[in-house]
Amino acid sequence: MTAMTGLAVGSAGLTQVAAIEINAGKGSKDKNGKPKKVLMPIGDAVETIDTFYPFFRIPEGGFELTVCGPEKRLYHTVLHEVPPDSSIPWDITQERPSYFIRATAAFRDIDPSEYIAVFASGGRAPEYLRYNEDLIRIMKHFGETKKVIASVCHGIELLTAGDCIRGKKVTCVPKCQRDAEQGGGIYVNQPVVRDGNVISCQTWHDYTPFFQQLMPMLYGEEK
Repeated sequence: MTAMTGLAVGSAGLTQVAAIEINAGKGSKDKNGKPKKVLMPIGDAVETIDTFYPFFRIPEGGFELTVCGPEKRLYHTVLHEVPPDSSIPWDITQERPSYFIRATAAFRDIDPSEYIAVFASGGRAPEYLRYNEDLIRIMKHFGETKKVIASVCHGIELLTAGDCIRGKKVTCVPKCQRDAEQGGGIYVNQPVVRDGNVISCQTWHDYTPFFQQLMPMLYGEEK
């Protein structure tokens, strides 16, 4: 199938179908011909753009994305920003309710050996998710096996909890610098940092250069 034959599925499915076919030769399928799997842990108050961009971009690249949470259910995402026009200045991020997203699996039911990568999204969710023992087990697997680990913003807190960044250069939103360093990471104040199997970015505003590096990592290509 070529990209053009995807026109038959209608405009809503065109991008994803075409991308899966085009990228099939890049190693996005396993030995059984099924899409390789990427894991994305979430919880209530996960940041909207942090989460929804990879939710669409990773499957668009031909991978199967599993969204998981403390329980298998619907979760609340939030918008995070420092208001640019508030009559009373904000010292820290304001949180507002946004769209919902469904976790199709609970952390306790995840076998991380089935996945080639994990994506740690941001927002307030990582602040409490890092105490979940099943998620810590999952994160430790990716660190120990040196599979691809990606994080944005507060997602670094999950990498720290799983001891995934000890001795590695990482970045995150500057207010999480101490979280990175307490986990043994070497904080670098720049938009995107890659150190071996770990790639991190400060916020979703850095997603263009971030995903330009992440997708080849998922395909097993090295730049």
